[in-house]
Amino acid sequence: MHIFTKLRVFYRCKTSFLAILLACAGFASAQSARLNGLDAYITRAVKDWKVPGLAISIVKDGQVIFAKGYGVRELGKPQPIDEYTLFAIGSTTKAMTAAALGMLVDEKKIQWDDPVSKYLPDFQLYDPYVTREVTVRDLLTHRAGLGNADFLWYEQENSRKEILYRLRYLKPQTSMRSHFTYQNIMYVAAGEIVTSVSGIPWEDFVRQRIFKPLGMKDSVPLLADTKGRTNVASPHYLIDGKVRVIQNASVDAVAPAGSVWSSVHDMAKWMLCMLEEGDKKSVLSTSTRKELFRPQFIVDRQEFYPTARLTQPHWTTYSLGWFQHDYNGRAVDFHTGSIDGMVAIIGLIRDERLGVYMLGNLDHAEVRHALMYRVFDHYAERPLCDWSAEFKKLYAELKEERESRRKKIEEERIPDTHPPLPLDKYAGTYSDPLYGTVNVAYDGKLELRYGKGFVGELEHWHYDTFRAHWKAEWRGSDLISFTLDSKGRPDSLKLLGITFERDVPDTDDPA
Repeated sequence: MHIFTKLRVFYRCKTSFLAILLACAGFASAQSARLNGLDAYITRAVKDWKVPGLAISIVKDGQVIFAKGYGVRELGKPQPIDEYTLFAIGSTTKAMTAAALGMLVDEKKIQWDDPVSKYLPDFQLYDPYVTREVTVRDLLTHRAGLGNADFLWYEQENSRKEILYRLRYLKPQTSMRSHFTYQNIMYVAAGEIVTSVSGIPWEDFVRQRIFKPLGMKDSVPLLADTKGRTNVASPHYLIDGKVRVIQNASVDAVAPAGSVWSSVHDMAKWMLCMLEEGDKKSVLSTSTRKELFRPQFIVDRQEFYPTARLTQPHWTTYSLGWFQHDYNGRAVDFHTGSIDGMVAIIGLIRDERLGVYMLGNLDHAEVRHALMYRVFDHYAERPLCDWSAEFKKLYAELKEERESRRKKIEEERIPDTHPPLPLDKYAGTYSDPLYGTVNVAYDGKLELRYGKGFVGELEHWHYDTFRAHWKAEWRGSDLISFTLDSKGRPDSLKLLGITFERDVPDTDDPA
């Protein structure tokens, strides 16, 4: 090539490269202008909601345009939150489980409307008809007719296999596909299909097929995997008006429903994938990705978030691992994550190639909703709404309603009563085939133990009702009622809405 030709080619390439740089700089400048005041708003909101630490990332038009941490990983310690800090992402994990199944659909190994029993032959529900008819799609849409059954796993020691086995004892709450009831256990079954079909555990599948190709280098699928890592947030809870550090509650037993730990840096990559941006290795086909977001079921307003009282959506639906609603004429796909002391939220406006992800380390800090909508407002041709203030007022009113109900229970307590039996007579083992075993021990006082997390002394309330003061203070207290048989002996107790029968042989029976 002639020297002058080489110079012309070099000049054109250099000019083109400069044009790209200028275009990127212009894009970044425009995005920064869009977000004017957001950083200060978040700083103030974190303080107003008393959140120890929070991180947020925003993606727009295929780029990460904002990623920052606020506050500290743990109160009383100086280590700051940054965009790489790991938090429990809770139920925003569900979209990953749905995507994992979507990959198997792409590989033609499963179909959305296949019966679950095709892949899990031992899967059995209370109703034989539902067992036969429930599909992979049903597992992801909270419409199988089952009620909430979280005490199958929450602070218990049941394996995933044991949890799924016990589902045969869970009576249906409604008929199949007639009602939306948020339910975590069905996602365990969904994860077991991933394991059965792929030949590797759900957590390894997520590592290999989601985290690795998307470059989510810091993300881990289980709480157990955070051991030894340093940049990890601690959970906090507001107890008697003071924010305190609490223990992590493991979700590993129902991992496909909510066990992943990640950072906003990594979750920005997940958002780009869901928005069909930056997904160079195409972990999902376009058609399957669209199916993940296709509305599957209408969500009744009472089953939706309290924020709808203020945002006033015209429709609320659920797709495959995503809540959906309209917000000022824009279609929003989102989901929250909540586990003791940790919160998460992801929100996408796919038509605008916009996404926001937030993680925090204070239990049910609903500032998450406020920041999601605030970001959306920054990209709308409308005045900014102070959602932090609006939602703070809303949730204060909801707290007052709960306090009013608690006071009513206190007022209904009948004073100056005594247990009809000596305290040691209430001691024993009480069980339920679905929810397991409760132990009541007597050593000068009664102590109840249900799983790892519900351990506490029983204070007499009235008649055969006691109040358990849980050692894990953030769980507060609960009333426990005993019932007596015809001979005046305790034969069952009711705890957390569950009736446990006493495991005692009838001593009047012949040996």
